[in-house]
Amino acid sequence: MSELIFASETGEEMTLNMGPQHPSTHGVIRFIVKTDGEIMSEAVPDVGYLHRAIESIAEKCTYEGFMPYTDRVDYVAAMTANHVWAAAVEKLGGLEVPPRGHYLRVISDELSRIGSHCIALGAMAMDIGAITPFPYCLREREYVNDLIEELCGARLTYNYHRVGGVGWDLTDKWVDKVLRFCDHFEPVIEEFNRLITYNEVFIKRLANLAAIPGADAISWGLVGANLRASGVKFDVRADIPYSLYDRILPKIGWDTPVGKGEMGAVGDSWDRFWVRVEEWRWSVKIIREALEQIKETPKGEFWIHPKKLKPKGDATARVEAARGDMHCYVVGDGTANAYRAHFRTGSWNAMGLIREKSKGLMVADLVALIASLDIVAPEIDR
Repeated sequence: MSELIFASETGEEMTLNMGPQHPSTHGVIRFIVKTDGEIMSEAVPDVGYLHRAIESIAEKCTYEGFMPYTDRVDYVAAMTANHVWAAAVEKLGGLEVPPRGHYLRVISDELSRIGSHCIALGAMAMDIGAITPFPYCLREREYVNDLIEELCGARLTYNYHRVGGVGWDLTDKWVDKVLRFCDHFEPVIEEFNRLITYNEVFIKRLANLAAIPGADAISWGLVGANLRASGVKFDVRADIPYSLYDRILPKIGWDTPVGKGEMGAVGDSWDRFWVRVEEWRWSVKIIREALEQIKETPKGEFWIHPKKLKPKGDATARVEAARGDMHCYVVGDGTANAYRAHFRTGSWNAMGLIREKSKGLMVADLVALIASLDIVAPEIDR
């Protein structure tokens, strides 16, 4: 029998493909993994499998007609992609959105954020072996989907926001359902924490794993929960307010949740998980306050229809999407179509540091790192 020779004895590495079809990559993404046994020397992202030329399509559609395509920028939390496109075009065209339209945008955005974090947190737990939390989270996401479907008729790709406002107003019956959901969901967060967030095995699995210091997070261009988990207190809703968040956040005593290194190093994988759980809490508070303040606005005034939208110049807008600071840059040349459109998303930025942070990790830890960054494929490729 010939003698077995291992890679560690010869100094050779194995090159493995993780993806592009892999349950832990959260979409069609490929990682080229170089490993000596279980220890990786690096994991190199290889993207482009989901490219759909959305930004080029924006040049072929009218400003209003492009709105359904924005749902595909991030199909897990499409509402904020609707929002950023509408906001950029409104700034370009000098349009004013009625206050009721702004409140409806905030309410729909925060419901979408809750649903997105249900997928992020449930899938992260499942990726590292905890099966039970995922169906718990899917149950809550289905409640959110039911509410959004009643509001706009869709459960995934919403096409709810419009240039100048939103497509439909809320009803008193719908408000009651949202408030009942909030009453139901707050105790569920505590139950979820007992089940998984503060589970001893879960903590040992994630604490000190792939910690990203605040300075590194800024250098890599991280945004959203990934940035805040590293101790950097920045949230577009609070620091560059839009859509009347400046009226809502002071009323609820807003305090941007940031990673504290409670279970390990600041900015580790557990901190990234915990920050998203805290964002659940704040989203519920924002929804409650927005529903209270919208009572002061006239019913029916939720959408200003632009009569002739052929702007010139350029404009940019930013919103706090589920995966962080989302930018939209649009250039108008005086026609009904955009001359150029560009989206900047959180998942694309997060992909950049995986190659560096994967060095020295075990292959199983790569799964936890990817999940903790809440990466989704459509935000990367567009």
